[in-house]
Amino acid sequence: MREFMNLTKALADENRVRTLLALRKGELCVCQITELFGLAPSTVSKHLSILYQARLVDMRKDGRWIYYRLPGKEAPVAVREAIAWVEKFLEANPRVAEDTRQLKQILKLDPVGLCKRQCRK
Repeated sequence: MREFMNLTKALADENRVRTLLALRKGELCVCQITELFGLAPSTVSKHLSILYQARLVDMRKDGRWIYYRLPGKEAPVAVREAIAWVEKFLEANPRVAEDTRQLKQILKLDPVGLCKRQCRK
């Protein structure tokens, strides 16, 4: 029951769902996700923590940088099906399309410079 509740809680927030959809393009660091949504880094970290607890994202640390990605084939069936459902249901959503456009621009930026700039805010 706990796994189910973690999964539904994670999917009950628009920013978390948008984060999942942004990760379809590949691994992103916290700074890139923060830039995409214009949220405080602490808010983004909380959202990512909830997604991680629900096993909807995987993470890795490289020095002081933390990167998130969608889980692979080893993820539980419920997780893979939930991600597929979100992708299918929202594939034509205008907000998701705008996020995708913005993310393309963010990915052109130097992630180190992006993170340093956010730390100064």
